[in-house]
Amino acid sequence: MDFKQNQKINQVTEKTLVVGIDIAKRTHYACFVDDRGRVLQKSFAVSQSNSGFNYFYQRILTAMKENEKTEVIVGIEPTGHYWLNLAYFLEERGIPLVMTNPMHVKRSKELDDNLPTKHDRKDALVIARLIKDGRFSYPRILKEMEAELRVGSTFRSKLVEELGSLKNMMIRWLDRYFPEFTQVFPSFGKMALAVLECTPFPSDFHQKQPDEVLTLYRKVEGLKSPQRPKAVRLIEVAANSIGVTEGREMAHIEIATLVRRYHQLEKDIENITVHLVELVKTSVEYEWLSTVQGLGDTTIVDLLAEIGSFSHYEDPRQLIKLAGLTLRENSSGLHKGQKRISKRGRRKLRALLFRVMMPMIRHNEAFRKLHEYYTNRQVNPLRKKQSIVVLCGKLLKVLHGISTKHKAFDAQRMMRDIPGLAEAV
Repeated sequence: MDFKQNQKINQVTEKTLVVGIDIAKRTHYACFVDDRGRVLQKSFAVSQSNSGFNYFYQRILTAMKENEKTEVIVGIEPTGHYWLNLAYFLEERGIPLVMTNPMHVKRSKELDDNLPTKHDRKDALVIARLIKDGRFSYPRILKEMEAELRVGSTFRSKLVEELGSLKNMMIRWLDRYFPEFTQVFPSFGKMALAVLECTPFPSDFHQKQPDEVLTLYRKVEGLKSPQRPKAVRLIEVAANSIGVTEGREMAHIEIATLVRRYHQLEKDIENITVHLVELVKTSVEYEWLSTVQGLGDTTIVDLLAEIGSFSHYEDPRQLIKLAGLTLRENSSGLHKGQKRISKRGRRKLRALLFRVMMPMIRHNEAFRKLHEYYTNRQVNPLRKKQSIVVLCGKLLKVLHGISTKHKAFDAQRMMRDIPGLAEAV
């Protein structure tokens, strides 16, 4: 829930114990202050363990009793994933957890002593004082399906990234030993991988006929009908190859290992994708999100993994802010700076939206016409990239609307909502 600044400030009263924690991998540091920012307990160490968390919890209860506090709010500066264990621990005990922006902590640490020094004890106090001023946000602690989708989608992204790295290693190998290979196979399809598995070196084609190599490729699992023209072309380019011929024994082990890992990664990515799609289809929102043309199952998985349920957001502008698509401007006096997106939000969500919008402009009639309208209108026409940014925000508004109102996507209604476009259509 997105509280306004005044509401956040009102969350901290004279009856509230404010706790600031500087998060680390092994040992956190916590500091207690009151609603005025006065130190009630100096920074102390909290170990990342069950005994450490229970010790911290008892210190909170004792401090509340000694200082006559009836409420408590715990604030952290998120550091990687190390805060998650403590977050779930506190939630089980009904203690609210909030987050401060790391950039705010960095810029505020000189206010007290006018020194740029940094250490965990000092940071804990800085965090606590930012919390009492209402400079925090509420994180969503993921549960059940949301947690499953986030974990699965993140792991899948890492596997895809690893597959891309593996492709680069294979291209590097080919540049050394068979640089002409890419003239025949610009990408790593089934036949290309079969060639690398059976005949990776140009010398493997010496005095061989197309039917001989095709017989070898048919033995590879998953390749039933290799293309004869490609086999003929391979024999031709191999005859005049400039590939390195030294170190072949180890090079053969290298390419065999890379191909084997490539196949395994492809299977792993396919398996986890199938599992995630099956999981997301059980969600209430899938029925409505799947009605948007151009929005595939894997995209819906990644969207819900980054956003969670759309019902958590009262206004779609919260989603636009989460994606870092809000506009910022640097203007002063007579100088009017150019507006740009803030990029203060979830980087993966923003990248996903841009990646999704390109095919949507091609395959979704409503978004295609919107893009044409924005880039060709007579008054204030947008550049193509600016139009895509606007359409990403529009997509979030549409998805929020159909998910919260439980209605299928209606392209004509969406276009009627734009006055200028309604006249043009």
